[in-house]
Amino acid sequence: MGVEVVSGGAVDAVEVSAKVEAVAVAPGAAAVAKNTSFREESNRLGDLKDGERKALAELRAKVEEAIVEGKLFDLEDTTATITSSKVKVEKKKKEKKEGKKKKEKAAEEKKAEVDVKVEEPAAVNEEDKKTEEVAKEEVEAVEEKKAEDEAKEDEATEENKAEEAEPAEEKKQEEGAATAEDAGEPEKADTATPAVAVVDKDVALWGVPLLPSKGDEATDVVLLKFLRARDFKAGAAFEMLRRTLRWRRDWNIPTSAATATSSDDGAVPEGACRLDGADREGHPVCYNALGVFADEAVYRAALGDGEGRARFLRWRVSAMESHVAQLDFAPGGAASLLQVTDLKGSPGPARKDFRVAIRQVVDLFQDNYPELVARNILINAPFSYYAFSTLFYPFLTQRTKSKFVVARPSKVTETLLKYIPIEAIPVKYGGLKRDGDTEFSAEDAEVTEVVVKASSTETIEIEATEGDTTLTWDLTVLGWEVSYKEEFVPADEGSYTIVVSKGRKMGAAEEAVRNSFRAGEPGKVVITVENATRGKKKVLFRHKAKSSSAKKC
Repeated sequence: MGVEVVSGGAVDAVEVSAKVEAVAVAPGAAAVAKNTSFREESNRLGDLKDGERKALAELRAKVEEAIVEGKLFDLEDTTATITSSKVKVEKKKKEKKEGKKKKEKAAEEKKAEVDVKVEEPAAVNEEDKKTEEVAKEEVEAVEEKKAEDEAKEDEATEENKAEEAEPAEEKKQEEGAATAEDAGEPEKADTATPAVAVVDKDVALWGVPLLPSKGDEATDVVLLKFLRARDFKAGAAFEMLRRTLRWRRDWNIPTSAATATSSDDGAVPEGACRLDGADREGHPVCYNALGVFADEAVYRAALGDGEGRARFLRWRVSAMESHVAQLDFAPGGAASLLQVTDLKGSPGPARKDFRVAIRQVVDLFQDNYPELVARNILINAPFSYYAFSTLFYPFLTQRTKSKFVVARPSKVTETLLKYIPIEAIPVKYGGLKRDGDTEFSAEDAEVTEVVVKASSTETIEIEATEGDTTLTWDLTVLGWEVSYKEEFVPADEGSYTIVVSKGRKMGAAEEAVRNSFRAGEPGKVVITVENATRGKKKVLFRHKAKSSSAKKC
């Protein structure tokens, strides 16, 4: 079996072994290079800078301490709230006591002033005057004692009211402490407070244990994601981790992503979000097709009722959890996704509920799934996208914005090819991957690349070295806009050429061609690609041959 590439009238043979163990490349034809598109930032400790290692050590210490003391979630905040409430109550009681004393003092001073103004008789002798002063002092003492008794009663009443306003749990603790003190028992204030909690040392995130002392290497990979999202500020990264854990607890999300499912109540149609293959670096690729929501019935089912937006968010979070379960958090593993969002036919800016739901999804993912998307490629972006993007771009961090790649409809395949091998790109996006494909696998054939220059023609020939051989091929042209035809030319000059596919003009939106031909005699399939445009075109193809003799063996 062989392949010939005819360029400008000259014929150059490219021999391809049946097992595709080696490919000889002729001028004008080349095996597609598996160049790396981008590399994720290293999660290996040896590759980190000194400042980054220091920040990681600090975050590890914070997480270790919080887990061991049972304060990783919100226990510390609850204790602080109770303490603050108690301080406020005590302060209020003290202010009321001081206010009472001030009022009493003011009343006494006023009374003294009135007494001073009372005119004494001029003829009163010294002895009567002394007697009168003694009597007056006795009356003032009685009144002062009465005022003190009333103040104590008011104080007791205010204290009772303050105690009733305190949390029931705090009151019980104070009563318990008072009982223990009266009985002569040692003080046990800490044992009755909610600060003592069951310590969960098995707390995990996405199936990865968070307690650093467990020694799991994946723990550092997860912690590094939070650090990178907060520019390696350990304190900010720790608070982000805590908020994420609280959010997951409130939403009742399993600690292990492997137990999550993307199933829902059927409101969101199939194909709106799915994993399909991997990129050149091994990252799982998630395809989001927003065009499915342009259908009115689908839109109403997904977002039409009062619970629609909440249901949409639940579905998208559930899908994300199932995708995260496919990641490898080991150092050097593929610990993030490549996300492709197809904007073709998506609801326009007039769909307010859809805009709000998408923005909420972006916010949730940015806050609770840090660094889990390596690249976010937006394809088939219409002109209205630029207005649509202004709605959520201001809410993205600069680091998140830097991960966005936008491709217009004419550049979809070319853009995806920078990140994903052509054999892993779905045919709807110009690639060679077909659902449930039984013809080709990664081991079947190497993808070959041919460049067709402007205003020129290239001919690809696939040889059948013996009769009763079935030839099968996949072929795509980046951007298409070329003329294309297929023929079978027998080796016997006396035989007639057979038209496999009539010549036709291939538009820009064409999918990859797959065809096959059963050759009854030795010969070759000739594929002609004519490029009448002013720019060069790139042809990518693969093929295989299956002879009847090989089938019998």
